[in-house]
Amino acid sequence: MSAYSNFSPALNKALNHALAYLESLDTDSVCATASLDELRGRLNRSLDEHGVPSEQVIDELVGDVEGGLLGSAGGRFFAWVMGGSLPASLAADWLVSTWDQNAAIYASSPAEAVIEEIVGNWLKELLRLPQSASFALTTGCQMAHLTCLSAARNSVLARHGWDVEAQGLVQGPPIRVLSGQRHASIDRTLRFLGLGSGCITDIPSMDEDGSLGPESLEAVLRAFSGQPIILLLSAGDINTGAYHNFRDLIPIAHAFGAWVHVDGAFGLWANASEKLRHLLDGVEEADSWATDGHKWLNVPYDCGYAFVADPRPHQAAMSVRASYIARSEVARDPFDWNLEWSRRGRGVATYAALRELGRKGISDLVERCSRHAHSLVTRIGALKGAEIMRESEINQGLVRFRSPDPGATETDHDAFTDRVIDEVVRTGRAFFGGTTWNGKRCMRISVCNWKTNDADVDVALGAVEEALGSLAGVSETMGESMR
Repeated sequence: MSAYSNFSPALNKALNHALAYLESLDTDSVCATASLDELRGRLNRSLDEHGVPSEQVIDELVGDVEGGLLGSAGGRFFAWVMGGSLPASLAADWLVSTWDQNAAIYASSPAEAVIEEIVGNWLKELLRLPQSASFALTTGCQMAHLTCLSAARNSVLARHGWDVEAQGLVQGPPIRVLSGQRHASIDRTLRFLGLGSGCITDIPSMDEDGSLGPESLEAVLRAFSGQPIILLLSAGDINTGAYHNFRDLIPIAHAFGAWVHVDGAFGLWANASEKLRHLLDGVEEADSWATDGHKWLNVPYDCGYAFVADPRPHQAAMSVRASYIARSEVARDPFDWNLEWSRRGRGVATYAALRELGRKGISDLVERCSRHAHSLVTRIGALKGAEIMRESEINQGLVRFRSPDPGATETDHDAFTDRVIDEVVRTGRAFFGGTTWNGKRCMRISVCNWKTNDADVDVALGAVEEALGSLAGVSETMGESMR
């Protein structure tokens, strides 16, 4: 008997449970149904002195998490920008765990290092970024921001005669970061980098979407002229999907010596679509870009991508030398470009997803999700008591629900919007999330899963319509009793 035959029982159990879970996504509740106490009660088993058989561990694990998983891998999850997993990417990710390589350097996993090298070139081509740019595969967009802005910090300080890698930040020139509306991961990144949130200057927006005007940008740049400056631009706002005008803004920033970083967590994928790439006109002129794979590319968590136009500050910020590191003179060593030393072969699932979809498949996926988002926003917005706050241009949009109570205030509309969201989620038929946009509570609609289809949209619409009707009826009954 093979020494590895003891893997078969557990792996076969995992396969059967995995297939059963995937089959259930179209019919089961999208929200979690188990309480915190229930999950703790099941999972907090006593630790056995001698352990238990592996197949028993898998069976009991699956049983114990029952009702504690969201249906975010399915087609009716619209709360946050979360993709699912394509068949090839999921299977490839299983192989990554099986192969159990440390993909830090070429010497520790030659095949995975080469896969990552190829994936980076494919991604630059699909996203229409300079082929000369360096790249890193990270755990997600948060770490992609950290990678890119580490390079930015290195570069803008070097221009002012300061070697941050050797001298640190103490007594160095202060960096000024300019931004309009931004994702919270940016603020977090700046804290990690030792710059602090106090380094951020908010640029006045032209409109409610947070668009920056050339005049506003130039005025702020002029005010900080002579300082190290980083400008943050957005390719797909987290609430509205709005894009900055890269063609106008990037040359102005460069004229003042600023580094331009683009947060394209999901919106950068519009460049894969001929129909939508006009939204990104000029983005290729930026200095760095960050995006995710576990969003629109639909690879398993966790996977992000960082790209830097000038590889020199990127490598200077990340690379390290030691006598015990087996470095390659001809191959690409991934840890020269990212923050992790021990890391799984993150490029393998991306490689599989890109091959499964192809150029046309990726374009179709982006356009299909955008079409479903537009359908959800416009059809929900047409319901009695609903209003469209932001019609979707890509895969993001906003709607709001107005309280039916006579004399309802904006605060009442905010509370009613949250009640509708909660009621829809409670049914388990669809999952939406709330956000505050321009001071108003809204339901955010995000479509990022390759599985979402017209039937999922219909089910979600029905759930919202019923929730609205139910809550409006309750409000009307309460009004009558008060009279």
